[in-house]
Amino acid sequence: MSEAADLVVTNARIYTLAGEDDGEAEPDPEEALAVRDGEVVRVGDTYEIEFLEGVETERIDCEGRVVLPGFVDAHTHVENAGRYLVHADLSGADDAADCLDRLAERAAETESGWVQGFGYDESEWDGDHGYLTREQLDQVSEDRPVVALRIDMHAASLNSVALAELEDELPEDDVRRAGGEPTGVVVEDAAERVREHIAPGYDETRELVTAGLERAAATGVTAVHDMVRNSRSPQVYRDLAAAGELPIRVRINYWADHLESAIEVGLATNAGSDRVQTGAIKTYTDGSIGARTAKLFEPYEPDESEAEPDPGDDGEWVITPDELADIVERADGAGFQVTAHAIGDEAIEEALSALAATDDPAGRRHRIEHLELATDDQLERMAEAGIVASIQPNFHQWAGEDGLYDQRLGRERRNRTNRLRRVLEHGIPLAFGSDCMPLDPLLGIHHAVNAPTEAQRLSVTEALRAYTRGAAYAGFDEERLGTLAVGTRADLVVLEDSPWEQPEWIDEIDVATTMVDGEVVFEG
Repeated sequence: MSEAADLVVTNARIYTLAGEDDGEAEPDPEEALAVRDGEVVRVGDTYEIEFLEGVETERIDCEGRVVLPGFVDAHTHVENAGRYLVHADLSGADDAADCLDRLAERAAETESGWVQGFGYDESEWDGDHGYLTREQLDQVSEDRPVVALRIDMHAASLNSVALAELEDELPEDDVRRAGGEPTGVVVEDAAERVREHIAPGYDETRELVTAGLERAAATGVTAVHDMVRNSRSPQVYRDLAAAGELPIRVRINYWADHLESAIEVGLATNAGSDRVQTGAIKTYTDGSIGARTAKLFEPYEPDESEAEPDPGDDGEWVITPDELADIVERADGAGFQVTAHAIGDEAIEEALSALAATDDPAGRRHRIEHLELATDDQLERMAEAGIVASIQPNFHQWAGEDGLYDQRLGRERRNRTNRLRRVLEHGIPLAFGSDCMPLDPLLGIHHAVNAPTEAQRLSVTEALRAYTRGAAYAGFDEERLGTLAVGTRADLVVLEDSPWEQPEWIDEIDVATTMVDGEVVFEG
């Protein structure tokens, strides 16, 4: 007689996302599953699963709801997700005035120190598509430093007090000017100096990380690949795990700044515990399209919001190709997985060349993050090398007419961004993440399914797989995460509605329950 299960989930439509069935079609669902010691031990019809019920077995009746493997966010920033919840949330603001109102509210809530806001997106505003300026932020406060970080974190806007405080720390080339005077907008290395300056200590980091993890669980995320730089969050994760208070799994991708320290203390890709693992060494190449710093073969469209638009601007290197090659060689030589941020087509070329030159890029599962403007030739070479495409499908929120990509790149290149269909057609391993813009897998899946062009669009099943088994593969975790096959961990999400039945409204579907190891970590 089989040992009793700890948990049975019944009266459900369970999509295991295992097997090799047609990615275009809706898979056949199962009715029930059983969990023992945090592991899926049986999946099948209700009659079959009921044989594993014992006196102490917990039973969850899903009342016909959809059950999926828990989402794995392959590229996010948990601490930043917490910032949106703790500081001024500027995402979704209608215009600059709305941002200023939200910052003023935050200023009124705090007595001293920096007034911080996160997530503004000027490309979505009606009429004015210019970054927030020093003069505008001076309206929030003339005696306290004020900072507003753009949604991509590659640009920051500062008031006069903040500029004066950071005057000696900001690289001159990354401080935007008009008529010789700083506008308050800083990008790339200068924006990073700002982030370093306002970086929280341990206690605040723990508050931000805890809030971010709660947000992740509420959106059905059961594991994250967190991109970490100059943060106390790795210590927070391990402390939470030791105390039994870490609700989801965390894979830490350390910035290349930390490479020598990681080697010195003996960190290694895939080492760690069941809940906290070391992942890749992460590096930049270029910046972002939103900050006009992604590196392009051809110049950006002129920025009409600037007093002196530069028609020849083609972005900038955050890490030069020579520096990138050195980082990849050292990290790969030390046995680390390497993941390179590359957005513009020229940046992708350099990242691909560096990663493909390693001895075993497929075995190491080296990754390119974002891959927004990849060419056909680059996709072919990625497939040949077995390099993982780690893409954010929610970026298609900017792919419509007059959206960010249109404003920065023009129509032809806008239609070449984030070509998810072409990635799969080339046989490239595809992993989805959110980049915390926002942290919400169902929003990303919605945009993947409803993208503007055929080359950018996936089926519901394909999109779900990229956010589950595809993301798990990118973290060497496909044997235990990403599906609900027997032997995998019981990490699952219960949805109120079926994404197959309402593909045009996937972003409106609510998460009913999120479970990790068969334990409820969120209940809506």
